Amino acid sequence: MPQVLDGNAVRDQIKAELRSRIDLLRDRFRTPGLAVVLVGDDPASSIYVRNKIKTCEELGIYSEAIRPSAAITTEELLAIVESLNQRSDIDGILVQMPLPRQVDSKRVLDAILPQKDVDGFHPLNVGLLSIGAPGPRSCTPAGVIQILKRHNISMQGAEAVVVGRSDIVGKPMAMMLIHESATVTVCHSRTRDLAEVCSRADILIAAIGRPAFLHDAHIKHGAVVIDVGINRITDRAEAERIWQGNAAKLAQFEAKGSLLVGDVNPNSMETRASAYTPVPGGVGPLTIAMLMVNAVGLAEQHACHFGIKLDD
Repeated sequence: MPQVLDGNAVRDQIKAELRSRIDLLRDRFRTPGLAVVLVGDDPASSIYVRNKIKTCEELGIYSEAIRPSAAITTEELLAIVESLNQRSDIDGILVQMPLPRQVDSKRVLDAILPQKDVDGFHPLNVGLLSIGAPGPRSCTPAGVIQILKRHNISMQGAEAVVVGRSDIVGKPMAMMLIHESATVTVCHSRTRDLAEVCSRADILIAAIGRPAFLHDAHIKHGAVVIDVGINRITDRAEAERIWQGNAAKLAQFEAKGSLLVGDVNPNSMETRASAYTPVPGGVGPLTIAMLMVNAVGLAEQHACHFGIKLDD
């Protein structure tokens, strides 16, 4: 039987480790502070923000949600970001994506001070990642690294294939794997013979946003499969294609009207991989955990800026 890489367990380990760091900051500096800007009332974004705020409350991090109208202009949103940049009680700023069409997302993200960029998206922090220097890291790929390390899966010398080249997951994922001494190939929509490339991977990371797209032909026997995708299936025919012969899953679909699936066919992961992340319960829980790691790390940097020692 393959090993199921439990993201919930890793998340709980990370949160437990953060509590002592937060307590020390509170004793010697102040409570770490995170501001989340949610534009409009997109249901999915609202859920994400609510979960982030809830995690802050659990850990004792000060959190503040700012909720401007969906009609906001770029200049108005830039003014909000600038006001947060100036606040000494806010260590991290997160602008929830996606933003409305009329807003220039790049200008907004670039306006966040690098030392408050809790998502690790600022060009300066991307540059720090590229040279292996300390700084906030993109949360989802950073979570993948934690899953691998905490399950004692060696990346050194491994052939790793990343399917997807987004700025949020694919590109930083490749860079982080390189820093772990993996040999990395990045695939995308124009990769020739995707199955052949993927089937060479010791570690296969799927981040393409296409439900159950990768299957047996893409997975080498014994590979470690990390499924970053989260796709909601609401079509019965699609559910039958993905969970063919799995009566229990199809019964769940009938009861709920939908099911979550990653970018890799779950049956293929179970039959070919030596270890894999389930969906849900794999990579997903780590994204918010690593956001908290970034927020606490930025607060520690701010404390050091004021000459406060946290390491004695």
